[in-house]
Amino acid sequence: MRIRNIMSSSFSKLRNGYIETINRGVSRVRDLRGGISRGSLSKEGSIARLANVLENADAVVIGAGAGLSTSAGFTYSGERFEKWFPDFIEKYGISDMYSGGFYPYPSKEIFWAFWARYIYINRYLDPPKRVYEDLLSLVSDKEYFVITTNVDHCFQKAGFDKDRLFYTQGDYGVFQSTDPRNRKTFDNEEWVMKAMAAQGFVRNAEGLFEMPKNGTVKTEIPTDLLPKHPDDGSEVTMNLRSDDSFVEDEGWHKAADAYAGFLDKYEGERVLFMEIGVGMNTPVIIKYPFWQMTCDNEDAFYACLNYDEAYCPEQIENRSVCIDGDSGEAIRDLLEKLYKRE
Repeated sequence: MRIRNIMSSSFSKLRNGYIETINRGVSRVRDLRGGISRGSLSKEGSIARLANVLENADAVVIGAGAGLSTSAGFTYSGERFEKWFPDFIEKYGISDMYSGGFYPYPSKEIFWAFWARYIYINRYLDPPKRVYEDLLSLVSDKEYFVITTNVDHCFQKAGFDKDRLFYTQGDYGVFQSTDPRNRKTFDNEEWVMKAMAAQGFVRNAEGLFEMPKNGTVKTEIPTDLLPKHPDDGSEVTMNLRSDDSFVEDEGWHKAADAYAGFLDKYEGERVLFMEIGVGMNTPVIIKYPFWQMTCDNEDAFYACLNYDEAYCPEQIENRSVCIDGDSGEAIRDLLEKLYKRE
């Protein structure tokens, strides 16, 4: 229990922007019952208006969900899945990476072989498309902050300032202990690289792992390579929020505090709340707080970029744009519109 107490006390002076904004958003959304609007402007008109708002904003708060990474090419089924997991597909009939993460594998050695590949391609490789880099180009000269439910580290890989990022749901690149008394996390990059090599993947000229020429790799890792926590040798699991066992470590709490501070700093100013690729699985984290903060600040503006789920409450329709379609295309359209003005 000593570890838990030490870690908890170090967070006592930090604000939890995660809980604060969720509570306010859930409380306020109950008043937004007048209906939903998908916007009255054409896509071109929405892009033009959003470009104007972005140019004149004092600050931009980006809220990103899985749809943004999907737009960047991080798909969990189809060709990409088949390229990296052909043996798991053949042996276990797995249809996609997500379901593969929950499959009851016959041994820990096989389980962690699957997860080593999963982590490597979704955390340590760059996405195929430059969507995140394009998004950074939109806000690089602005005061910005990012809150995201994504756990693939794409914002940092694209060059976003790590001090302006809040990964609320964890990180594929971090392990935590299965022992609830141990509240420390640690980076898994070194282990992932060893586990990839142990399966038979080979480095190419760029130093990236790929299938060997014969197309044959192992579906398990050696027992002595099973990941253990460096502090106490306990078994580990992914640092991904699924229940109350999720470890909110020091970095998480500092990011939550920074998010709260950023919102306070620009409260009442011309803030653009830019929601991208956020679905209805976890609307309380980004969507509802963004609606609430836009509703309560007459100078704020809300933008929703999403595929088939672009909408806003009628109460803020006059200060919103809803752009239905591929988020990456919308971001590129915004860049083109802004470049033409220069």
